[in-house]
Amino acid sequence: MAKGNSPLSLASPDQKLAFAKRCSHEGVIAGTKAAVVASVASAIPTLASVRMLPWARANLNHTAQALIISTATAAAYFIVADKTVLATARKNSFKQPSNSEA
Repeated sequence: MAKGNSPLSLASPDQKLAFAKRCSHEGVIAGTKAAVVASVASAIPTLASVRMLPWARANLNHTAQALIISTATAAAYFIVADKTVLATARKNSFKQPSNSEA
């Protein structure tokens, strides 16, 4: 395949916009799922440690606990969403154009 003959270079602007919306939607869905898992995975040990460990009880107030949980959640969302969008775009950019497009 020549460098300028990728499916996106042959697509109309409406097709490119639909492709971008689909890629970003897949990223949002995957990021949301990862954020839910990360919030549970970080909340359980954080809240358990505050109840059981004297150091955590003395030094981690409610704000610190919320910050730990929300940081893990936000990081998981953005990392997974970004990787999903890039993977989807990469996967679809290397597809061979069909005979009707050529």
